Order: sequence, then structure tokens, then C-alpha cells
Amino acid sequence: QVRLVESGGGLVQAGGSLKLSCAASGRTFSTYDMGWFRQAPGKEREYVAGIKWSGITYLGDSVKGRFTISRDSAKVTVYLQMNNLNPEDTAVYYCAATRADNYSRAPNNYDFWGQGTQVTVSS
Repeated sequence: QVRLVESGGGLVQAGGSLKLSCAASGRTFSTYDMGWFRQAPGKEREYVAGIKWSGITYLGDSVKGRFTISRDSAKVTVYLQMNNLNPEDTAVYYCAATRADNYSRAPNNYDFWGQGTQVTVSS
């Protein structure tokens, strides 16, 4: 079992930055592939970024050039650095875990989810 807890959300003005953290606990977490997703009111859950247990990273088209995903050396925390935020980035952000080499952009591919953290970007 893997437990995920997100933090770092908040209110920021357009053009600002936030850094989200996803702290994980549980067995063999370092061998899990991780993803960040977001969901705005009335919209489907959207893929944002992913990082494989090997360290390979991926970004969704809407955040390329603005967001960065990373993982600490102990592989117990995953980060999402968000720069140049705009109101369209407003959503609840979730981190999720799936077993190693099972990475995909589909939410239903992930076995474990955090509770989410709200990000609100004002214009």
C-alpha cells in the first residue's frame, strides 16, 4: 500500500509560481511511477506531468515550458514546480502512483491517489 499526501497549493496571481509536493509512504515506493493530475470544476481529470521510477520525466502539452516535475534522491517526495501560472491552471491537483513501468497519461492506470491540493490563480 502507498499513501500520498499533497501540499503546497494556494492562491497566486497570474504569472506567479507555486511548488507542489507529494510525500509518499509505504513499501517500495521508489519503484513506483508517479503522475500529477488536475481537475477543475465541471471538467475531467487532466494529466499534467509524470516521472518514472528511473527518473524519466514527461509533461502535458498545456504545461510544457512552465512546469517541471522532479523527485528527491530518496524517492519519497515528488515535486511539481509551476511557473508562469495563468487562471486556466486553477484546479485541484492530485498526485498518483502506479507500479514501475506502468506509466501512462490515463488516470485509471494509477492505483493510489492523494487527497488533492487546491491551486487558484487570479487574473
